[in-house]
Amino acid sequence: MNTSGDRLKALLHECGLTPSDFAAQRGVTPQHVNNWFKRGVPLARLDEMADLFCVHRRWLRTGEGPKHHSPILRNSPLGPPPANPHTQLSAQGGRARKVPFYEMHNGLLSPVVGKHLCLPAKSLKGLGVQACNAICLAMPASNMTPLIPLQAILAVDLGMTQVVEGETYALLHNGVLRVNNLSLGQHGTLYLHSHDRRNYAVERYTAAQRQTQGLEILGWVFHWSHFRQQRPG
Repeated sequence: MNTSGDRLKALLHECGLTPSDFAAQRGVTPQHVNNWFKRGVPLARLDEMADLFCVHRRWLRTGEGPKHHSPILRNSPLGPPPANPHTQLSAQGGRARKVPFYEMHNGLLSPVVGKHLCLPAKSLKGLGVQACNAICLAMPASNMTPLIPLQAILAVDLGMTQVVEGETYALLHNGVLRVNNLSLGQHGTLYLHSHDRRNYAVERYTAAQRQTQGLEILGWVFHWSHFRQQRPG
């Protein structure tokens, strides 16, 4: 693999994605993707592609250095992961993954021993989510109702912190867990949007405010699930 285009093609193969499916996900034409294969990933897209596939930008661009980032929790306020958090549930091909559950304690996220959510390994691979970067959390507030109910179980990809317009992310804000849709403005200004727009206004934080208030993007929310509170009737 001599070019970034070759490496991108290999990453798609690893994730089980066809060039057409990948093009549709990224909002480009299949011809764009074929051009990236032939001419290399455009410099303007390198960070996006590196974050998407959880690989180092330098490796994607040049092939040098480590391919993957270190395991999750490096340089983050999360506690140590539980033992063997990625145990395959099936010995026949690893059809599911145990994604560890985390809770807030004294402003830090800590693993809950023995608590996990089973997610299909194929689905994780198709989304480009590395199992080592996936954790589960409980929805902490009602700001995303009715789309995401309070206490719904969220699956978060810690390997994807780049803001994609309108996508849903888990955040830490002054030691408080939050979940919002995000968008970026000029000069690194971050906008937090809630699904319940009637009761929750859009919030705006400059780069300086984000730093002083400890506003950190934990990762992309790629799955949520919940039980109804009661049976109807």
